[in-house]
Parts: sequence; structure tokens; C-alpha cells
Amino acid sequence: MKKVYADPVSALAGLLRDDMTIMCGGFGLCGIPDELIEAVRASGVKGLTVVSNNAGIDGVGLGKLLETRQVAKMISSYVGENKEFARQYLAGELEIEFNPQGTLAERIRAGGAGIPAFFTKTGVGTKVAEGKEVREFDGESYVMERGLFADLALVHAYKGDTEGNLAYRLTARNFNPMMATAAKVTVAQVEHLVEPGQIDAENIHTPGIFVKRIVHVPVREKRIEQRTTRKRAEAAPAAAGGGAV
Repeated sequence: MKKVYADPVSALAGLLRDDMTIMCGGFGLCGIPDELIEAVRASGVKGLTVVSNNAGIDGVGLGKLLETRQVAKMISSYVGENKEFARQYLAGELEIEFNPQGTLAERIRAGGAGIPAFFTKTGVGTKVAEGKEVREFDGESYVMERGLFADLALVHAYKGDTEGNLAYRLTARNFNPMMATAAKVTVAQVEHLVEPGQIDAENIHTPGIFVKRIVHVPVREKRIEQRTTRKRAEAAPAAAGGGAV
């Protein structure tokens, strides 16, 4: 079964439709499948429900889909860096389902494991629990959360082989591995494409059985969401000169 496609557009051909649910990996701008997101934008599909920890920043990553009004609903944890996201939400133009970050991660993991729902203490007694079942276990209250499963998962990996085995690097190993298991079809963009056996078995984070399509994206701009720098130390004053000999 051929899994490698020539470009992001062909990798998504026949998979996209209006009103579908898409999981999108990444944390801030780290490990986002930016080229696949651009292909979704170019397709013009709309009414999307997008599951992602956040929506990137204005004009970058999922921010592009918000600009074109292709997203109808976000299931997210953090949205503080995207002004257009906030504007659409406050104007009633975008539906948002907020989740505590750990709960969102577990909802995705549960979906990938075939677990339809689970109970957690996080959110009990807050707006998070409104409208949800709350049950007592061992004298403590827990709120029920549903697992998440999407029509399509878009992930980014540092390295992948032609069989679909993936390895992630550093912080990019965030929501990508669990999302890769929690959709009907997973498409991965990879920075380094290698032959089977060239990724050490101990370092495979997503087995190829979960990945249906791969696209090689060797050159990509790695944006910084918030640049934070430390002030340079002031130069020490020059030592007093001694008398000439």
C-alpha cells in the first residue's frame, strides 16, 4: 500500500469535506502540520470542527483557517495568542468547547483507545462540569468526559519511514502521537523521510499501522510564538591602565 504522496494537496485528496472533524497536532507553533493546514485552506472546505490544543497565532497555522472562516467550532485548551480567535468568539461567530489541558489530552487518548468516556476530578464544581454527569467514587466527586475521535488527524513528525512509522522530536512530541491514533484517517507531514528500518524500533513513537498517508516536507519555516530574551549583561568597565614602562 503506497503511503507517500508528492505534496500536501495530493495527500489530502478525497479526504476533505464540509462539516467534518479534524484533529490538528501541535503545541503553540511547535510541531504543527503547517503545510497540511495550508492544503486544507486551499481546498475551501468549511464548517469544520477542529480539535487542537490552541489555534496558533494570527495568520499562522490554524490562524489561517480562522481568517478564511472555515472553522465553525474549536475544541481547545488555550486560545490566548490569537486575536482573530478571540474576536470571532466574542462576536458569537465561532463556537468553542474549552477543556482543561490534561482533560483534552486524555479525551484524545481515550478516543484512540476506544474508550467512549471516563471520569476525572478536574473541573468538578466549575463551569467545566455544567451539563455533564457527576458521579461519586470513594467519597469523591468526578465529572464524566467523553472521548474524542475525528474524521481526520493531521500530524507533524521529525522523521517518518515509507511504512508510516513516525518519530517526534522534543516539544513536537506533544499532542501529535495521541491524535495519530484517534481518527479514521491520519495524514503525517515529516521533515525527514527514510526507508523502513532506518528508525530504531525503540524510537518509533507512532507505529505505521495508524498512518495512512505521508508527505515529505523537508524545508519549513519554524516560527517562534513568543520571543523572550534575557537582557545582555553590561560590559565590565575597562581595567585602569598602568603607567608606561
